[in-house]
Amino acid sequence: MQRLQAFYRDEIMPTLMKEFGYENVMQVPRLRKIVVNIGMGEALDNPKAIDFAVNDLRIITGQQPVVTKARKSVANFKLRAGRAIGVKVTLRGERMWAFLDRLLNVALPRTRDFHGVPDKLDGRGNYTLGLREQLLFPEIEYDKIDKIRGMEVTMNTTAETDEEAQRFLELLGMPFRH
Repeated sequence: MQRLQAFYRDEIMPTLMKEFGYENVMQVPRLRKIVVNIGMGEALDNPKAIDFAVNDLRIITGQQPVVTKARKSVANFKLRAGRAIGVKVTLRGERMWAFLDRLLNVALPRTRDFHGVPDKLDGRGNYTLGLREQLLFPEIEYDKIDKIRGMEVTMNTTAETDEEAQRFLELLGMPFRH
């Protein structure tokens, strides 16, 4: 069991039960999954870019990414349905907790001029965080990347409201700016 997962079970669950008055442990918000996504418009001009992004994401998450394809054709973007336009990984269980631990304790503190992350949730208790570069993760070697790419990290929780989800993520160690 991951360190962060044990902390959630032993410290965060009782705190949330007391704060929000839950009667059952199953009511306590928990993390369902984390989706890490790299959208790549440049893949239309440079097909090799997808391979580099897949490799970066595999190194960061420890799981094989899936190549996402365009669903519709959009003439203004020179986009055809079925063309590869990004890569994503869905993490659950042990890998999810390990990734979250590295994100909170290693990657975010390495961000330049870091003043916390925005505290905007989606209205259903989910949180999406944009990272500007994959170099925040120490597993990525600067000399081996072709281009600096951003990524989106979406945390899907079982929380009913944004308030519950935000408190849950704060207790996990998410550095929200206030």
